[in-house]
Amino acid sequence: MHAVKDVSLKIGKGEVFGIVGASGAGKSSLLRTVNLLERPSSGRVLVGGSDISGLSGEPLRRLRQGIGMIFQHFNLIRSKTVFDNVALAMKIAGASKSSIEPRVLELLSLVGLSEKRSAFPSQLSGGQKQRVGIARALANNPKTLLCDEPTSALDLESTRSILELIKDINLRFGLTVVIIMHEMDVVKNICDKVAVMSEGALVEHGYAYSIFAHPRHITTQELVKSSMNLELPASILKKVKGMLVKIVYRGDRAIDPVITDAARDYNVNISILHGRIEYIGGRPIGVLVVSLDGPRCLVVMALDRIRRRTAELELFNAA
Repeated sequence: MHAVKDVSLKIGKGEVFGIVGASGAGKSSLLRTVNLLERPSSGRVLVGGSDISGLSGEPLRRLRQGIGMIFQHFNLIRSKTVFDNVALAMKIAGASKSSIEPRVLELLSLVGLSEKRSAFPSQLSGGQKQRVGIARALANNPKTLLCDEPTSALDLESTRSILELIKDINLRFGLTVVIIMHEMDVVKNICDKVAVMSEGALVEHGYAYSIFAHPRHITTQELVKSSMNLELPASILKKVKGMLVKIVYRGDRAIDPVITDAARDYNVNISILHGRIEYIGGRPIGVLVVSLDGPRCLVVMALDRIRRRTAELELFNAA
């Protein structure tokens, strides 16, 4: 039984790369091979073009200093202050005493916790604890940041602020960020590219927009579907008259007045029952669930017009 099998990925310098999948898909095991917390039984791990698979001892310690890691449950030392939790990473790396204080203060300012330097983890919110974790991960000026479900223990507001902070760090310092999660909403907000895993295997990967716009594997399709959340209550479905249709828009067509034009030109009633537009990498993807009611011949012509001006059209029923 393999935790990860036959996975081949290339993550570019400065990218925010997401690895998604259900629990047990192998995401964490794959992530931990990057700094050899998990050593692969076969294959190679290349960092900066160098094969690190056989490293141990001092060379491995130096490698890990250049790879920061943020954990799901923070992993802070409860008996140490915020300042000391961040400073510990530098002490372990052998930093000089004179360099530690200014660097820690710089990092606490970066993550918005300057006033919490003397606080203990028990005095912090979940979001603040993760900010300490981020500061600690950055302490030794890493080139790569590994994030193991960094927002799964946080509320929605804290999740948003932590993702914004990670993206800001990526843009400001050019760090390569590898982030694993089980929710596609994180992908929309932060990732440049995405890999989808299932049962230890890589089933799909590519640019985030392409993954959402053209999901190919059934696992990806289910993840995207759940993130769009376009289920209609049974009470509404019972009242729907006419044809029920799901319409998918991509790119510039997401803002075209397709529905308005079809309703006007063919004199049919089009009711929007559900819908949303997502902006991924600055490009829109729109999904609408609508009903069309009117003379059947006109409804068919309206549907044909809509089909020609959108990316996908799925007919749920016919009256």
